[in-house]
Amino acid sequence: MEEMKTTTASENEEVAEQATEVKTEKADKKKVKKLEAEIAELKKQLEAKDEAYGAEEDKYLRMMAEYDNFRKRSAKEKEGVYADAYADCIANILPILDNLERASKSDNLEAVKKGLELTAKAFDDALTKMGVTEIETKSFDPNVHNAVMHVEDESLGENEIVEVFQKGYTKGDKVIRYAMVKVAN
Repeated sequence: MEEMKTTTASENEEVAEQATEVKTEKADKKKVKKLEAEIAELKKQLEAKDEAYGAEEDKYLRMMAEYDNFRKRSAKEKEGVYADAYADCIANILPILDNLERASKSDNLEAVKKGLELTAKAFDDALTKMGVTEIETKSFDPNVHNAVMHVEDESLGENEIVEVFQKGYTKGDKVIRYAMVKVAN
């Protein structure tokens, strides 16, 4: 009987081991199914991220193309504006050249003198049309005047301009040419 008990015990152990193996296999299958489900979910998430990345990359590439087109268009417009402004400036100055050429052909000195005066006035008018103004020369301002000479004179005020050697001009806030002046005290 002991043999039978041993056999039965060993059979029970085998059955128990088989039952444990079956339970382990079932648990492993559950783990595998769970892991497969996780893998499938992660694949879906990865595909969604890839799609989102593709969409963002496409937006980025389109934005860069738009910026490049904007930059080229702006440069072209800027060049066009510069060319137009340059042409307008030359158009304002050409009549003055015409008057100087007419004056050079005249033999009458009085007519030449009057022609030069009218030409100088036409030139002043052209500058005014272009927004260029002459710098005032009452008192010295180092921002718009270039003092090339200095004189001490008690009858004159401090930083008073005595003589203008060359007129200065501005366009808005920009100095085109500084006025060359002689300053007192």
